[in-house]
Amino acid sequence: MFRKQLQKIVHKAGKSYQIDPSIPDQLIIRSFYVRGLMLVRGLLKLRKKVFLGRNVTILNKSNFVLGKNVTIESYTILDGYASQKIFLGDNAKIGSFSKLLSTSHFSKLGVGLKMGNNSAIGDYTHFGAPGGIEIGDNVIMGSYISFHSENHNFLDPSKLIREQGVTSRGIKLGNNIWVGAKVTFLDGCEVGNNSVVAAGAVVNGVYPDNSVIGGVPAKVIKTIS
Repeated sequence: MFRKQLQKIVHKAGKSYQIDPSIPDQLIIRSFYVRGLMLVRGLLKLRKKVFLGRNVTILNKSNFVLGKNVTIESYTILDGYASQKIFLGDNAKIGSFSKLLSTSHFSKLGVGLKMGNNSAIGDYTHFGAPGGIEIGDNVIMGSYISFHSENHNFLDPSKLIREQGVTSRGIKLGNNIWVGAKVTFLDGCEVGNNSVVAAGAVVNGVYPDNSVIGGVPAKVIKTIS
């Protein structure tokens, strides 16, 4: 019964995969139990159908726009103090121990984060979003991803670096992208649709659609045709 119900939920969420018949019933039952607790937390804390893990902190809740079946896992901190709405699309997921920092300094209100439908990111993610982060639909990402949408100016030797201000061009990821673990995205970078970012890459340029990129700094390794 639980297996059939889980399969219905998967399909209702727009996912086409079939539940592996070797998955133990105990694991499925535990999943229902954990998700049930998370849903109760979401209803109590946000008055919305959101799946919340333990000890999730959400600052400035009124500035969040949350789609259907959003999952925010345990020990995550989300800063909603931003000039734009923080948007998490349908079925979006943020892994445990992650942090969204929308405003990094009192000198400038940050822009924030937009994350599309069916996009998910792993544990220990750092969203440095003062300059704005845009993530498209169906983007899957590993753990220990970091976004840095500001960059310090440093070319004036007569001033301290911390006094020279920052650039805030923002970061943009298109649709249908796979990002490996421990990737770093720097201010001003853009990754096109239907692309793959290799684990450990430092992404600091603009990359076209259908690209496989990797390295430090990241370069186009091949084109997906």
